[in-house]
Amino acid sequence: MLIATHEKVYEAAGGQADPSPVLRLEAAVVTATAEAGGLGAAAVHEGTLAVLAGGKRRDVPTGIPEAVHSLLVLSVDPLEVLVGTEPPHLYRLTGGNPAERVEAFDALECRSGWHTPWGGPPAVRSLAVTPDGWVYADVHVGSIMRSSNHGRTWAPVTPELNEDVHQVATCPSDPERVYANTARGVYVSGDRGRSWSHRAEDLGDRYGRAIAVHPRRPDTLLASVSDGPHGENVHGQLYRTDDAGRTWTHVADGFPEATGENINTFHVAFSPEGLAWAAVGDTLYVGEAEDTRWREVWRADGPIRAVACG
Repeated sequence: MLIATHEKVYEAAGGQADPSPVLRLEAAVVTATAEAGGLGAAAVHEGTLAVLAGGKRRDVPTGIPEAVHSLLVLSVDPLEVLVGTEPPHLYRLTGGNPAERVEAFDALECRSGWHTPWGGPPAVRSLAVTPDGWVYADVHVGSIMRSSNHGRTWAPVTPELNEDVHQVATCPSDPERVYANTARGVYVSGDRGRSWSHRAEDLGDRYGRAIAVHPRRPDTLLASVSDGPHGENVHGQLYRTDDAGRTWTHVADGFPEATGENINTFHVAFSPEGLAWAAVGDTLYVGEAEDTRWREVWRADGPIRAVACG
């Protein structure tokens, strides 16, 4: 498991309830992290990708001029990483070579409708992949784009999904499922994004940010919701479901009942072993006893910006 602050990345045992994080790198800024197959990746300043594996670090110059918002490790050996940026482009990095822009993603006709409420450029906010190579890219704001061939060709999912998506997720044990947390709460697809069910009734259709799925139980999800994107106290809360969002339970046993700020994108994760993790401010929490009881396990020296398990 990787735990990133704005300037540091720690590595921890995500499959153990006492993770004992170890500092692995320091940089002027850390913008995104990802982990898969024992390999971690972190986007740091000046277009560099730090690759962490076997206790060693290797820096790979990507040549990407844009700000990096998301990473997805497609392959460990040979190394293959998808990189999402702002403005909304995708890059593919293979081995130690400079990254190449994915032209099929740039050619999407729907790009003309992508936007942000504040007028700035949209971004590829999050990425997810299934074991059989379907890749999903969350465009903020512009819904989700999908690829059936490891990100080589792209098409949008159906417009039933709310376009203001803040995180997309998949489940290793059910590649047909896709999950999205949006400005109107959680949506679930059982057919790779061809159709969607809005699963936010118990959440009050509140504003959603983070989402994570248990690796072996596709109906078990964690999602964060709040009163909105801004405010002095947005009453951020964490919820859990064991029936794919038909009903939800507020997570508050050992976990903050509400937070002043949003529990943000990438602040919630499941390890491959099924342990649940969540970050609030500088504090890391672990969910135990089938994720109904939580406890604080570690404090960073600054706000945690991402938790990545893979």
